[in-house]
Amino acid sequence: MSPRREKAEEKQQGWREEAVSGASLRQVDLERGANGWASPPGDLFHLRARGYFSGGGGGGGGGGGRRGKAPSAAEWLLRPAGVDWLRSHSRLDHVLARDDIPVAAAFRRARLRKDPSAHFLLAVNLQVPGRPDAYSAVFYFAAEAAIPAESLLGRFVHGDDAYRNARFKIVNRIVKGPWLVRATVGNYAACLLGRALTCRYHGGDGYLEIDVDIGSSAIASAILHLALGAVTSVTIDMGFLVESQSEEELPERLFGAVRIAQMEMGAAKYVETAPDDVVPEAGRAAAGFRVHSAKVANDSRHQERAAGKVGRSMSCQERESGGGGK
Repeated sequence: MSPRREKAEEKQQGWREEAVSGASLRQVDLERGANGWASPPGDLFHLRARGYFSGGGGGGGGGGGRRGKAPSAAEWLLRPAGVDWLRSHSRLDHVLARDDIPVAAAFRRARLRKDPSAHFLLAVNLQVPGRPDAYSAVFYFAAEAAIPAESLLGRFVHGDDAYRNARFKIVNRIVKGPWLVRATVGNYAACLLGRALTCRYHGGDGYLEIDVDIGSSAIASAILHLALGAVTSVTIDMGFLVESQSEEELPERLFGAVRIAQMEMGAAKYVETAPDDVVPEAGRAAAGFRVHSAKVANDSRHQERAAGKVGRSMSCQERESGGGGK
């Protein structure tokens, strides 16, 4: 194929499609896919609706349960731009600044050629502690038009870290998985990640990356231990949003969501890091938590102990049975 034709096809395909196909985790069917990711519609998630604060649906700190919540809009604020499942010998920070990440490279090329659809890229990097390797699940979402500066998402993108930590929220729902995982993870549908975990924010030319250090919380590590112990049989939906904290900011809207379907640990792509990079102790897993490329060593006794610890100590502010607010 000639270089001219390659460029023409790349332009026709679009940078976002190029990013999706170049990312390390494949896109699969929403209902039947396995060992990959898909895009769940927003209305699978129950978020704060109009009247949440004024109608007795709960205070600003959450805890309103199902009252004052409703299915979110089906469309997210941003568009999916791929998922990476990566491993390295140390924690991966600021992946959008790397040259060996196809999604970041596709976005940079599009920006250089002034592609109007390459307006903004937001990455959520869930940093998974483990020994001997660390892992990262990176979810990419793109804005193909300007984000209004006065909008909740605009204030989050351009705000300081204190504002972001007070607003960055995850909503999860276990779609499929063993009872123990469903009962433990599914009970905590909504959580302000910036308050529960250490989040680091990296900005650059047209992008924002949020690095979420799961190892900064022993409770999050315990939940992760449970989920990874049965990872090939777990399907989970995760939605990301900027929390509404007043009636004027309602209803809440997801800026992005992802379904991870029965992922295999061995599917992670290895990424080199500098030899002197060391995962700080805060970023390492709890004692005895070791991640191997093919499986996670665990047994039911360890899972039950972890589940009990999680049940007693989890501090995420909105508990909803079933994980999806149904």
